[in-house]
Amino acid sequence: MGTHIIKMPDIGEGIVEIELVAWRVQPGDQITEDQIVADVMTDKATVEIPSPVHGKVLALGGEAGQLMAVGSELVRIEVEGDATTAPASPRAQAPSAPSAPAAASASASASTSASASAPASAPTPVRPDPVEGLPQRREGTSTSSVRTGGDRAIASPSVRRRAWELGVDIQQVRPSGTGGRVMHEDLDAHAARHGSSPAAQPIAVRPAPLAARDGEEAIKIVGLRRKIAQKMAESKRRIPHFTYVEEIDVTELELLRARLNAQHAATRGKLTVLPLLVRAIVNALRDFPQINARLDDEQGFVTRYGAVHLGVAAQTPAGLMVPVLRHAETHDLWSCAAEIARLAEAARSGRATRDELTGSTITLTSLGALGGIMSTPVINHPEVAIVGVNRIVERPVMRAGAVVGRQMMNLSSSFDHRVVDGQHAAEFIQAIRAMLECPATLFVD
Repeated sequence: MGTHIIKMPDIGEGIVEIELVAWRVQPGDQITEDQIVADVMTDKATVEIPSPVHGKVLALGGEAGQLMAVGSELVRIEVEGDATTAPASPRAQAPSAPSAPAAASASASASTSASASAPASAPTPVRPDPVEGLPQRREGTSTSSVRTGGDRAIASPSVRRRAWELGVDIQQVRPSGTGGRVMHEDLDAHAARHGSSPAAQPIAVRPAPLAARDGEEAIKIVGLRRKIAQKMAESKRRIPHFTYVEEIDVTELELLRARLNAQHAATRGKLTVLPLLVRAIVNALRDFPQINARLDDEQGFVTRYGAVHLGVAAQTPAGLMVPVLRHAETHDLWSCAAEIARLAEAARSGRATRDELTGSTITLTSLGALGGIMSTPVINHPEVAIVGVNRIVERPVMRAGAVVGRQMMNLSSSFDHRVVDGQHAAEFIQAIRAMLECPATLFVD
């Protein structure tokens, strides 16, 4: 028997450390050739490491979340024949489902199960007396007692209640009303002659206390979530953000979109508002080249781009990812919509390639119906601008001296104040606003 060692592969681009995201095998497992043994990650690209041999796993070289040097021992495998040592050949595709979140989920399930096993106690509520919804005052007193001679007192519910409150046995009250009905005045007269004993106060029924929530769950930050955390921290630490919010009347834009969908949705696909926004951004960037740029603050220079490689932020089960719509300036509305949908699906399913997740020059982010009134989007470093889209709502607006309902949407955008002056940022958003409020200008070169 011999030993085969799989080493951490060199993925290229000068990377010397790679994060071990998740293990697919454990010591003692029998594995086959080409079986995936681990997921590793650099930047936002996850790579599967296959085994080149059959054998038995003897030892693992690290823990999930650990940064490992290129060339370090990843997996030790017992094989038939002579011992060998070789690096792994990573596959150029992302795994369909990350293993680390699954392990965290199992841990959370165990924690939740343990905390849920403790029973909660609650006081037994006091049962009210069924007669007129009142609790029992004292033994032997009842509004159903019979009078002398076997006749039951005749009285309205309010009189019976007042008799109970005064502690008066209504069967002993001499009636003066029509047909022998006991009146309020009769209660007063009886109480004056014989006195009264106030009824016992109703016993308050306390609701059962709300159940306490116990338990803790520690989730290790690994893989994509770690990359997002590092990226956001780097962006906020390095970039002085300047956020500008503007309100836009998109009533005409929505009418145009509805008309285009009615005519072409069946053959070309349905349009959302995003392709129209992309068109406006691309057009506006012609006059503001300093916004379609990336800043290398360590070397001290800004690179402006003629091509618009638009990052479109997409929420995925693993976290926020930014696939890139390359050469957005070359797409019409429908090809833009189709490519955005394809990239978003690739990101959500874990099939997006490294090239599809890198190289953006400006980013567009939207939470759709959850967009709120405004937001403060974080710039995708090393870019210098991000355009944030808030939800569309109908609001009252003054037009020609009258209050009318209009479809309104806010743009909440952030800029790197080292590169983009506040005036230029405002002018850029105002240029986008002018095109969206008069959508015919979107198609004028």
